Amino acid sequence: QDQSVESGGGSVQAGGSLRLSCEADGYTLDYYPIGWFRQAPGKEREGIACIGSSGTGATTVYSDSVKGRFTISRDKYKETVYLQMNNLKPEDTAMYYCAKRGVTSACNPDYIWEYEYNAWGQGTQVTVSS
Repeated sequence: QDQSVESGGGSVQAGGSLRLSCEADGYTLDYYPIGWFRQAPGKEREGIACIGSSGTGATTVYSDSVKGRFTISRDKYKETVYLQMNNLKPEDTAMYYCAKRGVTSACNPDYIWEYEYNAWGQGTQVTVSS
């Protein structure tokens, strides 16, 4: 069964940085668009970033809530997708998940819809203190 594996979470102070990693278990990461999502306590899961497959030029899409602060990238040879998070804010505190988009090899340019993704991981916790 396909699954994604997230790592890199932790606790930081506001203004700090973290880099999350996403690896694949059971599928070839480079073939699929990969999305990052987050879910804060009591809130719905939110799509925040997507990167297309290497074959589509690895184009990226961001939610307004993280645009300009977070950067998604992929290393084809390490078979890893990263989420570099800078200038973290307390409202970024959440469980972060990655998943693969099963629809096409590109990201949906309009929105990062949760229902378009599968192979969810267990998540990695990010806590930002003020």
